[in-house]
Amino acid sequence: MPDELGDHIPMNNAHPALDEHASASFRSTLGNFCSGVTVVTALGDDGLFGFTCQAFSSLSLDPPQIVLCVSRASTTWPAISRLRRFCINVLSESQQQLSDRFSRSGTDKFAGVRWNYSPGGNPLLAGASAWIECEINTEYPGGDHLIVVADVRWLDAGPTERPLVYHRGRYTALRDSGPA
Repeated sequence: MPDELGDHIPMNNAHPALDEHASASFRSTLGNFCSGVTVVTALGDDGLFGFTCQAFSSLSLDPPQIVLCVSRASTTWPAISRLRRFCINVLSESQQQLSDRFSRSGTDKFAGVRWNYSPGGNPLLAGASAWIECEINTEYPGGDHLIVVADVRWLDAGPTERPLVYHRGRYTALRDSGPA
């Protein structure tokens, strides 16, 4: 099918969004969208909590808010949700091992991990390219995920750390494209 410029738009693998291949097609197609990788962390009376989360974005500048989408199957989110506060750690390109570690269930995710306290008392992972401390505003149902809107309380970014990027089911690095 031609677009406005007359170029061909590929349609050879098109699937309806709700056919028998929906999950695989959806994951494969949306995998073409690059995302940064974050680890959500919190500290409460019951200990340290954390999980890897790719579904994260800014939402509003005024007031400053973020949105993240958390699997309903998460065993970590209920504890963080009860605390009502957490920290988003934007991983740097050298932190793939942290992404992998915090994506697993049933392990001591913080064993041997260097971290410090945020202004609100949550774990800030050493070497992260940025961090955003948040307080939960609202949670909404969203299919097999929860949509979490949170108010930003504190934030900072390192001057030189490049982010870890995920694309087409694997980690990748940003490449400089030269002068703009």
